[in-house]
Amino acid sequence: MNRGTDRSALRALLGPERCREDPATCLAYGYDNSRRTARPDAVVFPESIEEIQAIVEWAARHRAAVVPRGLGSNTTGASVPVAGGLVVSTERMNRILEFLPRDRLIVAQSGVTNEAIQKTAGREGLFWPPDPSSAPYSTLGGNIGTNAGGPHAVRYGTTRDHVLGLAAVDGRGRCFRTGVRTTKSAIGYDLTRLIVGSEGTLAIVAEATLRLVPRPTECLTYRVLYRSPEEATESLIALLNQPIPPSAIEFMDGAAIGLIRESIPGLPTGAQALLLVEIESDRPLERTARARLEQCLAHAGLMDLVVAESPEDAGPLWLARKSLSPALRRLGSGKINEDVVVPTTRLPQFLGELTALGTEHETAIVTFGHAGNGNLHVNLVFDADDAAATERARLAREAVFRLVLRLDGVISGEHGIGLSKRAFMLWQLDATSLTLMQEIKRVFDPLGLLNPGKLLPDPTDLPNSNPVK
Repeated sequence: MNRGTDRSALRALLGPERCREDPATCLAYGYDNSRRTARPDAVVFPESIEEIQAIVEWAARHRAAVVPRGLGSNTTGASVPVAGGLVVSTERMNRILEFLPRDRLIVAQSGVTNEAIQKTAGREGLFWPPDPSSAPYSTLGGNIGTNAGGPHAVRYGTTRDHVLGLAAVDGRGRCFRTGVRTTKSAIGYDLTRLIVGSEGTLAIVAEATLRLVPRPTECLTYRVLYRSPEEATESLIALLNQPIPPSAIEFMDGAAIGLIRESIPGLPTGAQALLLVEIESDRPLERTARARLEQCLAHAGLMDLVVAESPEDAGPLWLARKSLSPALRRLGSGKINEDVVVPTTRLPQFLGELTALGTEHETAIVTFGHAGNGNLHVNLVFDADDAAATERARLAREAVFRLVLRLDGVISGEHGIGLSKRAFMLWQLDATSLTLMQEIKRVFDPLGLLNPGKLLPDPTDLPNSNPVK
C-alpha cells in the first residue's frame, strides 16, 4: 500500500478520531520499547472484533500491512510497522467481558492491561499467573503475542499455560474462535497454544478466555547473598528439588548488586550473587518444612540471609529488583537487553563464561532475572555515542547467543523475537522446522500482511546452515 491509498472506507467505518493519518499520531505509534521507529500510513483504533474484521478485509483488498499493537512495551520491535500500512491499536478494546470466579475464568478484550486483570481477579482471591514487570502498561494481547512470563513462571508457567481460548481474526479477515472453557480437552489441533507467542503474525487477537488461580494466603520471601554465582546456583538447584515448589527465584549478579546498594544499605561487601526467593502456601509452613527450605539456602558461600514474612515486608525487597532496569542507565547510554534461557544446571557455566565474554569484548555485562527456570536478562551496557563500543556490544551479543545455544538453551524466554532476533532464528531452529512455520503462516495469512518482517526469517535464508551447531 502506498501513502496515497484511499482510506475513506476506514474513516467511514471508524470515524476520523479512530482512523488517524496525521504525522503526529503516526509517529507516536511507529515505535515501541525497542527504540526502533518506522512510520505507518495510518493508525486505527477498533473497539470490537467486527471492526478488526472489517479493517483486515480492507487491508487484504489494498494489500496493506497490518501491525497489531497494545501499548508498545515490547522490547524486540515486534510492534514497529517496518512495512508501513496500518497500525491496529487495541487500546480501546479494554473491557473485561465476563468474570466467573466460581469457574476461575475471566474473558477480556485484548487491550485490557495485565494489571486490570489482576485487580479484577484479586477481588475474589484469584490471580492470573503471568506477571511481567510491565504489568501496569502491558496489554493482554501483548502478553499473548510474546507468551509473556515474569518472576512467578517458575511455579505457574507462562501465558501459554493460562489461556484457554481466543477470539481472533486471520489474514483474510475471517473471525474464528479457538479453545474451550474447561481445563481439559482433546478436540484436535491446539490452535490456542499455536497463536500464543506468534507475535501477531498469524492472527489479531480480539479477546481471550483466561484460567485463573487461587492466590495463596501465606508467603515467605528470602533475600540471600552468596560469594559467587556458582554457590548461589547450588542453593537454587536444591530448592527446586525439594517438595515445596518456590513460586519465584530471582537472581542478581555482582554488577546488579552494586546498582542497588544505594537503595538497600547494609549489603555485605564482596557478594557476587543474590537470590530473591518466594515461597507461597495455603497454610503456615510447618517448622520442619521451613527448616528444610532454609537448609537449601544455607549452602557454602552464604553471606547474608533476610526473611520477610508478610507482603508489606517483602515489598522493599521486590522494589530493589524492579529498579534494576532504569538503574542500568547510570553505566552507559546504550543498552542491549536480551532474555535468554539455559538449563538451570548450566547456570554456573553460563555465568562464568559470560564474565569472560564481557572482558573479551570490553563491554559491561549486568545479569539478573528469573533464575528459577534459567531465564536471565543479560544487559550489555555501552556508550551509544562511541561507534567502536557499539560494535563491540553487537559482537558480544552474538557471542552470548552462541554460548546459550552451546549450552542447550533458548535465545528468548519471554520477550519474543520481533525484529531484533529474527535472523537468529536460523541459529536456533533447523531449516525444516522453519519451513513448516512458514507454511503455517501462509495458511493463516496467505497474503503475508499480518505483522510482516517479524519473528520468522526470510524464506530465502532458510537453506543457510546453522553457524552454531
